[in-house]
Amino acid sequence: MTTCGEIQPAGRLDRPNSAEPLGLRITRSLAAILVGIAAFFINIGAVRAAGEPAPLAKPGDARTGSLLIRTEDGYADANRLGIDVDLTVSGPTIRARVTQIFRNPTSNWVEAVYVYPLPEGGAVDTLKMVVGDRIVVGEIKERQQARVIYEQAKQNGQKAALTEQERPNIFTNSVANIGPGETVLVQIEYQEPVHQSDGQFSLRVPMVVGPRYNPAPVVQSVDLRRDQGGWGVTTNDPVPDRDRISPPVLDPAQNAPVNPTQITVRLQAGFPLGEVKSHFHAVKVESPDASTRVIKLADGPVPADRDFELTWKPAAETAPSVGLFREKVGNTDYVLALVTPPAVEQAEQKPLPREVIFVIDNSGSMSGTSIVQAKASLIYALGRLQPTDRFNVIRFDHTMDVLFPDAVSADNEHVDQARRFVDALQAQGGTEMVPAMRAALNDRGLAEGNYVRQVVFLTDGAIGNEQQLFDTIDTMRGRSRVFMVGIGSAPNSYLMNRAAELGRGTFTHIGSVEQVEERMRGLFAKLENPAVTNIAVKFSAAWSDMTPAAIPDIYRGEPLVLAARLDKLAGSVEIKGRIGDRPWSVTLPLENAAEGKGLSKLWARRKIADAEIARTMRQSAPEEADKAILALGLEHQLVTRLTSLVAVDKTPSRPSGETLKLTELPLNLPAGWDFEKVFGERSAPFKPLEQRTETGEARVQLALAKRSPVAAAPRAVNLPKTATDAELKMIAGAVLLVLSLILLAFTRRRVAMP
Repeated sequence: MTTCGEIQPAGRLDRPNSAEPLGLRITRSLAAILVGIAAFFINIGAVRAAGEPAPLAKPGDARTGSLLIRTEDGYADANRLGIDVDLTVSGPTIRARVTQIFRNPTSNWVEAVYVYPLPEGGAVDTLKMVVGDRIVVGEIKERQQARVIYEQAKQNGQKAALTEQERPNIFTNSVANIGPGETVLVQIEYQEPVHQSDGQFSLRVPMVVGPRYNPAPVVQSVDLRRDQGGWGVTTNDPVPDRDRISPPVLDPAQNAPVNPTQITVRLQAGFPLGEVKSHFHAVKVESPDASTRVIKLADGPVPADRDFELTWKPAAETAPSVGLFREKVGNTDYVLALVTPPAVEQAEQKPLPREVIFVIDNSGSMSGTSIVQAKASLIYALGRLQPTDRFNVIRFDHTMDVLFPDAVSADNEHVDQARRFVDALQAQGGTEMVPAMRAALNDRGLAEGNYVRQVVFLTDGAIGNEQQLFDTIDTMRGRSRVFMVGIGSAPNSYLMNRAAELGRGTFTHIGSVEQVEERMRGLFAKLENPAVTNIAVKFSAAWSDMTPAAIPDIYRGEPLVLAARLDKLAGSVEIKGRIGDRPWSVTLPLENAAEGKGLSKLWARRKIADAEIARTMRQSAPEEADKAILALGLEHQLVTRLTSLVAVDKTPSRPSGETLKLTELPLNLPAGWDFEKVFGERSAPFKPLEQRTETGEARVQLALAKRSPVAAAPRAVNLPKTATDAELKMIAGAVLLVLSLILLAFTRRRVAMP
């Protein structure tokens, strides 16, 4: 370094020039010290400048629900990205319409990009763009083709909208050429099934995509052939689309909530209704008749920062145990069957000793209320173990601890030790979920005998490498059954449901501390009672294409859900299985099926999921699975991994010569999350452990904004991350200071010599 070059000559004092005046030598030494000190503090300043964001104007004038979008000069108040969710429940199905209102308050022409969640089982089939008094209807195209159409329209100055699937529960809307002061409405529609469990019906509306932990690409050395140049490196990225699932996130301590959402549910259950309950939002309920309710948010729009959950029960104590519905589309009939097997009391069955492996996520995203819920759930579960059971506890963040070397007896001593272990857990660090799942599924067979092996996995699922987890379960599952417990206000339900399906278990969501005992009690009813196994389905007089392709075991209180495409609606469907050691069967005449809506969409969506599962389990070649997914998406007009919806207004609106600015719309942090535990302390450079490089150093890039007297600027954190060389400069400054001090001491000693 240049500075070192300047200091180095002053350090060569082994043979001082005795003719040089003493005062001059002391002056030179002091100058060297001052240079070193100056270099040190200059580099301290560089660290601060590199690590801390520039002072950002706080949104003191921002109202609840105001939206701040990034512009060239900082951030501008977009007033609102208004979201209106309208759901109609018709018996076993839900039809949802989501309207997103994009407003551009700037003087620039902008392209708005917004990442948003939807239910992972939702079949997205409609896109409409409203521009002034014109309505443009979207079309399903192959994904790459849809992107080309959108990009061409954007370049031509035409308004265009593009809906793409990033995960089955994460979508991206891109809206091009929104003019200054203009408002554009984008409306999507989807179909999904009603969820049923333990005599209760429910729906969930995901409202925010939580920040995901994205493991860094793995760099490996490769021994290439000589004609290829010898050694080289290859990179395997577990999250190749990390940029597309990592939108900016606002710090709730410094920003008002954004993306206000209005929700209306028109509930037509098909049977007299009892209790209707919203678990996390205040609602008002209107009752037009015994089987209909209209549910709205009691206090108007709410910030999009936690899932909306609605449950309802029939007025009678016993919920319907059988439901059969039909829909005719063209010349094809579709049926949906929901059958809940009768409960068999444990007293009638031989107790099943169990080996239960509990896994708890204590990463940074679990901080706040989530870790409280997770610990309370696990402590409750420990209390439900029987003396005949065996168990172990694994905790993980970006590291992992296994409490006991092997599963141990569930006696008082071991259970108390596990409680103390769980009580001491703190939420921090990254989310390396795959090693923990491997450890849990590592079945050494020490207690194989008659033990039922169960893995209970408590997490928010906030990772981007879901496929790695699915591959792990498929490869190592063995005799284990995986029960996923989703924790917090916005869990990754796609990961939870798919992991449970691959692991032949169930998914339970716990969204608040108040739900812990009720939901864990329901989970243990499933763990402690026999499942319905060896299920077979036969249609007596019709050819059928049924889904799921591999019928899973079902647990106490859970219905078997089947969808099928038939060549004719004739005969009956017979379902057989075993509950413990007893046979069970039910026969349903198809002529008794009630009319249903959207069943063809649900069948197609489930068939797409079958193809994805077959791809994961290597039952189907990737190209064969992709071919099936593409065909289903195009035939049934659904958004999939390989198909997208695109809408283009034929009339150009952006004048020639006007540039287009890209704006990424920020999201709220999910309710209950601790911003500092996910993204680092506010007073220090943000270094979240949520994404580490191959050297172990966490890096983050801040979305900085220039100070503006008008526009408020949120602190937004974008992943992936970059870093500066500020630490290197600081070290160099410190080295210079030490050298200067050594130089002074050496000079004084020489001067003192006779």
